[in-house]
Amino acid sequence: MGGNEIQLFEDKRIRTAWDEENEEWLFSIVDVVGVLTEQPTQRGASTYWAVMKKRLIEEGADQLLTNSKQLKLKAADGKRYNTDVASTEQLLRIIQSIPSPKAEPFKMWLASVGSERIEETIDPELTIDRALETYLRKGYSREWINQRLQAIQVRKELTDEWDSRNIQKGVEYAILTDEISKAWSGMTTRQYKNLKGLKKESLRDNMSTLELVLNMLAEATTTELAKVHDAQGLSENQAVAQRGGKVAGDARKAIEFDTGRPVITAQNAVDFSRLISNVIEGSDSGDENQRK
Repeated sequence: MGGNEIQLFEDKRIRTAWDEENEEWLFSIVDVVGVLTEQPTQRGASTYWAVMKKRLIEEGADQLLTNSKQLKLKAADGKRYNTDVASTEQLLRIIQSIPSPKAEPFKMWLASVGSERIEETIDPELTIDRALETYLRKGYSREWINQRLQAIQVRKELTDEWDSRNIQKGVEYAILTDEISKAWSGMTTRQYKNLKGLKKESLRDNMSTLELVLNMLAEATTTELAKVHDAQGLSENQAVAQRGGKVAGDARKAIEFDTGRPVITAQNAVDFSRLISNVIEGSDSGDENQRK
């Protein structure tokens, strides 16, 4: 099962997961029911679905409709709970049982979500294009976005390398990531997030361009060292992660010595977006003054 994601229908959050084996999206039924019935709370949506599911079973609805899978999806409180999920085919049947003016728009949205994933599987560049559009809408500069997309590729190459060297996803990934972070920035990932005032937000989405570049250097160097030294298991890869991070750490110190300013900043995405807006507004004001 692929990673969990959030899809948006009319600005409403729909939790989803990609089923790699069957190559299809699975959707949180409660989220869909909540949107279609315009429930004010998640509890209301859960109650509606529970009553509806019981009725469908009592009416002898076919198993495709009532035998929904359950996956652990993240709730609003940040914790993961077993949640009923359904494929597109199952959802279409469920939608037929819900009187809602949003039914037809939602069916069109379902078709769009499915086709986009298929297109991205055929042409991975589309994934990058959509990520680019998302970051632009959030107010990031094109320079930052280019570095962020490159950082995603560098991270993917590193985790692929870890996978091939018997590193377990989850805890061991986190241990090695912290080793790299400490070696180049002087902080663990958690400490770095605390500096920027982050909780569950992505640290990389809140780095400056220079921070991103140095983090990429640390991860790319770690990948290369792991290959050259054929590091196996957690212990050997920890040593490699420390050395890879140190390369970027030395670069950071050299930059700070030359500029007299720290590279690591407490600024986050909100600050960067505000800075970009101020630059744009300043430029617009200048243009307006020239027109007067």
